[in-house]
Amino acid sequence: MKYKEYNDQELISMIRESSEEAKDILYDKYKYIIDIELKKYNNLAVILGYDYNDLYQDALVGFSDAIANYREDKEASLPYFITLCVDRKLQYAIRSVNNKKSRLQSESLSLEYVYDDSSLPLIETISGSSLNDPLLKMMNEEDYNELSEKIEKELSAGEYKVYKYMVKGLKYNEIAPILGKEPKQIDNAMQRIKNKVKRIVNKL
Repeated sequence: MKYKEYNDQELISMIRESSEEAKDILYDKYKYIIDIELKKYNNLAVILGYDYNDLYQDALVGFSDAIANYREDKEASLPYFITLCVDRKLQYAIRSVNNKKSRLQSESLSLEYVYDDSSLPLIETISGSSLNDPLLKMMNEEDYNELSEKIEKELSAGEYKVYKYMVKGLKYNEIAPILGKEPKQIDNAMQRIKNKVKRIVNKL
């Protein structure tokens, strides 16, 4: 059986009649969508320590959901609907992994992460500091916690979400899909954050 002999609606009808062969045919036909979506989120998954096989399984769940819930009267093509379902499933998986990781880290933030392409820790990037800056030598945990609290209070709720990813070394185009925002929005937010944190640092 070859998929060219059947249209998508016919194959879906066959799947609803428990045809595993029809499901395999649709998978072979639209596997390229899964490959594209996996490539889109793989780098972010690596950063978060999420296993590729688990990410692949999530993509398959999204594919199965699309097949099970597709209706021709949705006025959307099947490949578009598959893309939408797989993308949403992978976004949810990435967010879940990141939330779990954040909880395990007890929301701890580090100013030592390398930010952007400057190869400098965030604290140096935002303050224009040199390695001789006394702030970089701050070892007192109480002082560090106080600084973190000041930063959190200064930033809006949305900016603070972005900030937590910034200090982990993620770039604006990696943060955007996690938060469901446009890359330009995240880029603008990052510039505001850098300016606000710089002001805090300069007051210390």
